[in-house]
Amino acid sequence: MDQAGKLREMIQNRIENKAETLDSAETVPSAQKTRFICVTSGKGGVGKTNFSINLGIALCRLGKRTVVIDADLGLANVDVVAGTVPRYTLNNLLYSDMKLEDILGNGPEGLKIISGGSGMMDLLDLPQEKIQRLIFHFQELYQLFDVAIIDTGAGLSKSILAFSGASDDIIVVTTPEPTSLTDAYAMIKAISNEKLTTRIHIVINRAETTKEGNQYYDKISNASEKFLGKKLEKLGTVLEDVSVSKAVKKQTPLMVEYPGSIAAKNIEVIALRLTNENDAFDHSSMNKGGFVHRLMGIFR
Repeated sequence: MDQAGKLREMIQNRIENKAETLDSAETVPSAQKTRFICVTSGKGGVGKTNFSINLGIALCRLGKRTVVIDADLGLANVDVVAGTVPRYTLNNLLYSDMKLEDILGNGPEGLKIISGGSGMMDLLDLPQEKIQRLIFHFQELYQLFDVAIIDTGAGLSKSILAFSGASDDIIVVTTPEPTSLTDAYAMIKAISNEKLTTRIHIVINRAETTKEGNQYYDKISNASEKFLGKKLEKLGTVLEDVSVSKAVKKQTPLMVEYPGSIAAKNIEVIALRLTNENDAFDHSSMNKGGFVHRLMGIFR
């Protein structure tokens, strides 16, 4: 058996052992109920990474142990938005003996960050052994976090669809611009074509008013139900706010620099919705290996 095959067998054994433990336990420790949320968009420039970081901070304030994983493997910039300088990245995880816990960066207010490492290859371009190694280490998230936010690149690459399909929830961020809405619909269509059952939430960013946000949500939601048979969930609207660009220029997250701003309040509401939703969240998928098991299935 080659090295990649041995690593695959090791991962499968770990997953089966975890499943047996969960099946025999009366209750599952909260540390093992990690909720994986993939934040993505049809096109770049819609504020996806900014949203991911500030959502992570808002969830930390609500008592959720949260990590943001920079899965934009070509243009990693989560650390820039968070105002941190990463000591280690996913590259160190792939090409050294480090554990996932070793590469965690410290963000604001208890938020943890895993940097993708700028210039890293697309996941599909990695050797199979490295893909399996990455998936193997993702298991460590179960013991460390309540929520893992995966900030992907924009577009329709196989890597993005893989992370989307393995996650418990997908948040598609779009703006009211026609091109952004069109690309968001294309992303939703690609997810639907993959026959994924993952829940899809929509966030309308940079809307002039809440009414405008609702109108554009209705537009994309109706098209999705009519032509794709896919029901979308309205997560919320983040209003246009000059504080956002000011915070970006200062390389300080909006939630920290301008906590009283309208956009920060909008994100707080979205975080609260996700937290309340989590009370009814079905964790039974953990018995099937959860995120790791699903990601393995995609790359088999």
